[in-house]
Amino acid sequence: MAPLTAFFTCSLDLRLTDGDGRFDWAEPPEDVHAFANDLERTVGTHLYGRRMWETMRYWATAPDDGSVEGEYGRLWRRADHVVFSTTLDAVDVPRTRLERRFDADAVRRLKAAATAPLTIGGAGIAAHVFATGLVDELQLLLVPVVVGEGPRVLPDGARLGLELLEQRTFPAGWVHLRYAVAGRP
Repeated sequence: MAPLTAFFTCSLDLRLTDGDGRFDWAEPPEDVHAFANDLERTVGTHLYGRRMWETMRYWATAPDDGSVEGEYGRLWRRADHVVFSTTLDAVDVPRTRLERRFDADAVRRLKAAATAPLTIGGAGIAAHVFATGLVDELQLLLVPVVVGEGPRVLPDGARLGLELLEQRTFPAGWVHLRYAVAGRP
């Protein structure tokens, strides 16, 4: 069974975007982006809600110019993608399928059949996955900024026991934290 990781790039106050929906403050320095590329190398399938999908689909056509960003696009395109949305009509990116609703049993079957790790991104869909107990790891890439408002990483009412597996700091103040989800405290 492949692990499912909830991965978020977020502010120090655990916001995914600011109150205006912007996340330009989260553009990583090159060393942080290279680190994210190393994490991306192992991913077999990404699970997204509609809003995160609309952000991430940029990588489907990102230029492959030899930069760290170009490398990320290459890595992202070789993974599979599952988008959970009741409002999208279709998805037009190769290796992507659309699911009309979140189905915990379908995600369990996907985990059981997977030969490479799965990730989930986006607060809305992650709330469903956290509620079902399907998350094996939580990874946070903390940006050294406080934005004050906007969607939070974890849903209201989430209670998780976490075991720190790894931490890394970067010269520009970014921090990566990797936790095993150990259940409810």
